[in-house]
Amino acid sequence: MKPTLPTLLSFNGGYVDTVGYLSLQGLFTAHVTGNFVTIGAALVFGTSGVVAKLLALPVFCMVIIVTRLVSFILPARWPVLEAMLNLKLLLLIVAAVLAIAMGPFANGDGAPAIIVGMTLVSAMAIQNAANRIHLGAAPPTTIMTGTTTQIMIDIADMIRGVPGAARDAARSRLRRMCAAVASFAVGAAAGALLFHAIGSWCFALPPVVAFLARITAKSFLTAPTAPTAPTGTAGPQSTTN
Repeated sequence: MKPTLPTLLSFNGGYVDTVGYLSLQGLFTAHVTGNFVTIGAALVFGTSGVVAKLLALPVFCMVIIVTRLVSFILPARWPVLEAMLNLKLLLLIVAAVLAIAMGPFANGDGAPAIIVGMTLVSAMAIQNAANRIHLGAAPPTTIMTGTTTQIMIDIADMIRGVPGAARDAARSRLRRMCAAVASFAVGAAAGALLFHAIGSWCFALPPVVAFLARITAKSFLTAPTAPTAPTGTAGPQSTTN
């Protein structure tokens, strides 16, 4: 079965977060609020990477703000979602080249680790923004807590029994969300295995997946089962993070 755009994005979400955590001294590059916990752990245990973890959230926020503002002034011949995916692909390529050239990163507070980390944070910020603005019918692709919660709610409702229309909606939602969680989990597992096997070369895979996501974006957006919000407005999210 041909992978869909949300499936590829979820795979990269799990993969990039895992390899970032393993190689950059516990830095979450996609689930950036997780760095609040790892900052505390780093301070208690005296491990490195505090600076990168402190920078992650403001960098993430600033990239989303700038991306959103720039999207309003793009020429009409540049579709906003495709432009965002192109920029994310470019950032992942840069991160891969830098990680392979400068890794491994024994010091999470060193300039090489911070540069690679913030490049990855920027790429995943764009993915989060694209998901919220343009893929409103799809589950989140970088954090699965809210998605898992909704899956359990839908399962409980199915067990209890719901009317026909609500049952059909729940089944459709379950398919999308289970696919997102499964893709994220496979990406996380692949990231861990490849980091163990080939070290910093594991960063070469996310640009490949991002390229596949880019070429599948147009077909996904034209599919009748995946409505998107009008350019410049955020569509409803099927679940919250």
